[in-house]
Amino acid sequence: MGDFEWALTSALNSFFAKEGIQAIAYRLKQSRFATQWVDILVDSKIPEYYLAIECKSLDARKAKALYFKQHFSSAAGAHQLLRETEFITRSGRQGILAVELRHGAGRPRAAHLVPWGQVFQSYDAGKTGMTLQEIEINPPLERRGGAYEISKLDILRISGYYDLAGEHDFLEADLSLD
Repeated sequence: MGDFEWALTSALNSFFAKEGIQAIAYRLKQSRFATQWVDILVDSKIPEYYLAIECKSLDARKAKALYFKQHFSSAAGAHQLLRETEFITRSGRQGILAVELRHGAGRPRAAHLVPWGQVFQSYDAGKTGMTLQEIEINPPLERRGGAYEISKLDILRISGYYDLAGEHDFLEADLSLD
C-alpha cells in the first residue's frame, strides 16, 4: 500500500508544480502505536486543494467490494471512517478516498478518487461497503509511464460534493483528536 500512497503524493506535487498552484502534498508517517488521521494531507490556501486523502489498494481479481469492516480499522475506540470524517469536518479539508484497483500481472492498475462524503453516506446508511462498480463510477486517474497523473478536473470533480459540514455533531460522538 505504501507504494500507492507515495505514487499519489508524487502525482499531486507534480500537478501543483506543472500548474503553478501553491499547494504541497505530503504523506504522514505511520507508526504502530500512534493514530494516523489520514494517509496524505495537502496544504493550500486554495480551498479546492486543501485535502485529506485516505488510500486503499485492492486486488480487483479477488475483492468484490471495499468493505468497511475488513478494509478499515476500529482502533482508538472508534471506526476509522468516523475518526477520519471527524478530522475532515473539523479541519475544513476536502475528503477523498483514493482507491487503487490492482488487476494482476500484465494488466494496468487503476486509481479512482471517491468523494469522502459518498463513502461516509454509504457507511452511515449501514451498507457493508462500496462495490467496485460504485468506486469505478469515478473516472480513473490518467497513467503515463506507469505513473499516475492528476488533472485540475480530477480535483474539481471532488470539491464541493457531499459536503460533510453540519451533517453530524461529532462533538456528541465523544471522539477525540487528542
